[in-house]
Amino acid sequence: MTEIGRVYVKTAGRDAGKFCTIVDTLDNNFVMVDGQVRRKKCNLAHLEPLEKTVDVKKGASHADVVKAFEKIGLAIITTKPKTKKGNKPIHQRKQKEKQTKAPEKNPAKAAEKKVEKKPATKEAKK
Repeated sequence: MTEIGRVYVKTAGRDAGKFCTIVDTLDNNFVMVDGQVRRKKCNLAHLEPLEKTVDVKKGASHADVVKAFEKIGLAIITTKPKTKKGNKPIHQRKQKEKQTKAPEKNPAKAAEKKVEKKPATKEAKK
């Protein structure tokens, strides 16, 4: 009963309750399904056959499956294509202003600022 073009209902997974059709047979237990579900490999145990069939060939494209489903009255909702957003603005780092001439340090003033350090002494507590 696993023939290409037969309409099935998915019974497990996130696509449970949605209609699909077999597009390709992979082995005894797995088939490739397409329709109201994402086109993917599916276990035959997760499919419930219906009496309806659609006219699709082995390895049919998603567009062919959509046309076949519309002929039997099953609508396939397609998501709108993702729009590419514009590039984010690039923030440029502010550059420091270049100084024309570095200020000169006066060695005489540096010598004057030295403070005499007092020797450390401990005071006895009374």
